[in-house]
Amino acid sequence: MPLDVTIGNKEYFQGIDKIEFEGPDSRNPLAFKYYDENKIVAGKTMKEHFRFSVAYWHSFCGTGGDPFGPGTMVFPWDEIQDPMAAAKARLDAAFEFFTKLGVPFYCFHDRDISPEGDNVKETEDNLKEIIDIAYEKQGKSGVKLLWGTANLFSNPRYMNGAITNPDFQVLTHAAAQVKAALDATIKLGGDNYVFWGGREGYYSLLNTDMKRELDHLGLFLQKARDYGRESGFEGTFLIEPKPMEPSKHQYDFDVSAVVAFIHKYGLEKDYKLNIENNHATLAGHTYAHEVQTAIDYGLFGSLDINQGDPMNGWDTDEFLLNLYDATELMLVLLNGDGVGNGGMNFDAKTRRNSTDLEDIFIGHIGSMDALARGLLAADGILNKSNLPDMKKERYSSFDQGDGSSFENGNFRLDELANLAEVYGEPKQTSGKQELYEAIINQYIR
Repeated sequence: MPLDVTIGNKEYFQGIDKIEFEGPDSRNPLAFKYYDENKIVAGKTMKEHFRFSVAYWHSFCGTGGDPFGPGTMVFPWDEIQDPMAAAKARLDAAFEFFTKLGVPFYCFHDRDISPEGDNVKETEDNLKEIIDIAYEKQGKSGVKLLWGTANLFSNPRYMNGAITNPDFQVLTHAAAQVKAALDATIKLGGDNYVFWGGREGYYSLLNTDMKRELDHLGLFLQKARDYGRESGFEGTFLIEPKPMEPSKHQYDFDVSAVVAFIHKYGLEKDYKLNIENNHATLAGHTYAHEVQTAIDYGLFGSLDINQGDPMNGWDTDEFLLNLYDATELMLVLLNGDGVGNGGMNFDAKTRRNSTDLEDIFIGHIGSMDALARGLLAADGILNKSNLPDMKKERYSSFDQGDGSSFENGNFRLDELANLAEVYGEPKQTSGKQELYEAIINQYIR
């Protein structure tokens, strides 16, 4: 299929051609140095490993505003006064960007891609009209939808939560949004559908019936699953953990909390987790820890790619450039089954003072290169270093004899206790953490 760089009536990112791989010696900021989508690593192309996706909200809706000041970025599509005309122009710009960057996927909230109307019907009509256009653009460009979702946190009606709101009328509005967003996701052939409970939590137990709110949330997700399946959605439902912000205590605190919730409400056959790096940081975990936890429970679904600022205690959504984090993440994924039906969505934004349109490209390119370097390093570590053998040796006492019998469930507690007397004091064995870390650094190039 020949490249259509505009996919619309106007070229917004003028002077920027299709981003190409030029290799590590290139000094071109608008070229890939390490991400070569066709390069085979560990049996798959880089494109297949990552399944990169662009976040519609940050890249085309976020203008750099923060709690201390308004936006600093002036986008040409935002200068259009009519909301629907602006939404159509933004869609043109988005698909031009996707195509030039060369990513296979994108993600959106309903309110990113289409404006809210004066009532539920008008809002849904707006969304259907925009989705019809997006459907055509997907067909022309080959870009697909990784996942869709509903923004259940921005409208003032959701100040006390959406699905967990104590007012039933508010919950019905959440249902209307989720139904419409699910319909849109199905129409566009989305591989997944995400729930992020931005305000599904509380500030004070004094006015909160936590059990009742969690029961409502579990029941609602069951009904959303049933509607989706009945309507032909064959993808995966995803829940995205986050410990705080905007709510003080969010119900989807971290992977472990969401895993427990999924099993409590019988959702494990349909729901998995969409894990974000910056959210892991806010929960006091590493990204690799959260991903490994989800994999170990069999509930890993997809990834939001970004990083936080260690000097700042909030959700800064920076592009992931930390090579150590990228390598550790890829070690976990290569040891597992990869991203599967999910992908790596850049839930990241340029900084408030990065105001050129090309900066959006540069941010994505830099992070795609960082992840490619992480993949190459992880592949080298697993296939050329002795780290895997060292890790296996560390647990070798469970591979034979009494250790193996324990893993097979063949000892009672009193029998295990008696073995302590038989063995005597165990020999101290070093964890060699510094050596493991040195090996990681050796392969990051």
